[in-house]
Amino acid sequence: MHVALRRLHVYVLRLQPRHIRFLALVVALGVVASASIANVDTAAAREPDELALLWPDGAPGAKGTADGDRPELMVYLAAADKNTGAGVVVCPGGGYGHLAMDHEGRQIADWFNSLGVSAFVLKYRHRASGAGYGHPAPLDDAQRAIRTVRSKAEAWKVDAKRLGIMGFSAGGHLASTAATHFDDGKADAADAIERQGCRPDFAILCYAVITLDDAHTHQGSKRNLIGTEPDAKLVELLSNEKQVTEKTPPTFLWSTGDDGAVPVENSVLFYLALRKARVPAELHVYEHGRHGLGLAKDLPAVSVWSEQCATWLRHRGILKGAGG
Repeated sequence: MHVALRRLHVYVLRLQPRHIRFLALVVALGVVASASIANVDTAAAREPDELALLWPDGAPGAKGTADGDRPELMVYLAAADKNTGAGVVVCPGGGYGHLAMDHEGRQIADWFNSLGVSAFVLKYRHRASGAGYGHPAPLDDAQRAIRTVRSKAEAWKVDAKRLGIMGFSAGGHLASTAATHFDDGKADAADAIERQGCRPDFAILCYAVITLDDAHTHQGSKRNLIGTEPDAKLVELLSNEKQVTEKTPPTFLWSTGDDGAVPVENSVLFYLALRKARVPAELHVYEHGRHGLGLAKDLPAVSVWSEQCATWLRHRGILKGAGG
C-alpha cells in the first residue's frame, strides 16, 4: 500500500500544470454536483401544511408526555387547482419499532399531492416510541387518524366518503388492521371526533405484513406488536387475512416475489380472502425487488406500481375533479 502511495505521489509531481488544472476542475465539478443533488433532495422534502395531534389532551393508554407518546398527523394538502377531494392516511413501516418517515411517508405524500390527493402521514405509537407501545395503541392511532380527517373534512377540503388508508410493511399491517377492524363511531360521544366512523373507503397495501401466523409473518413486527408469548386468539384476531368480510374496503396490493423480509404470501393471502368475500381488489407481484422500496425509483420494473395504483384509483372513482 505504501509503495502504491509513493508511486501516486511521484505521478502527481510529474503532472504538467495544465493537467493539474484539469484535475482541479474535475474535483470542483464533483463538489458542485454533490451540492446540487443535496439541494434538490432538500427542496423535494417540503414541510407539512399542518401538524395535528390526534389527542391534544393525551392519547388513551399514554404512558408519558414525550413526543413519542403523542401520536400526530403530518398534513399535506393537495393544491387548490389540483385537489380531487380524495384523501389518504399514510402509515410508514418500521417493524412496529421505528417509522420510515421519509421514503414511506413524506415522499408518498408528495406523490399523492401530484395526483390531487391530500395525504396525512401518521406518526403512530410503537415499541420504541415514548415509553414503548404494543397493541392496541397503533390501531387506536390509525382509527383516530381516520376519524380526525373526517371531522376536519370541510376545513381540509377532503371528501369524507373518499378517504382511504395506505401502509408499507408493518405500516401495511396497521393499514390492513384498520381495514378489517372498524366501527361507525359513537353518536353520543362528547368528543365530536369520536362520532365519526373509522372505516376507510379504500386501502393500499405495499409489501405489507398481513398475517401473524408463524409460517409467513415478519417475526420482528409480530414481537413488537404483541410480545413474545401472545395469546392464540390475539394472533388470530390480528392475522388480517382471517378478518376480511364483505365490508372490507376495496384494496390495491403490491409486493415482490423475492422480498426477503416479508414473504409475498402475506399479500396473496389477503387478496384471496378479498376475492372470497367478493371485495374488489387488485394485486401486483413483481418478480424482483428488495424489501422497503417505497416508490422504487431505482427499479423501473417495480416503480410502475405507483402508476398502476393511480389508474386503479381512477377506475374506482376515487380520483375525480380538478386533478383526477
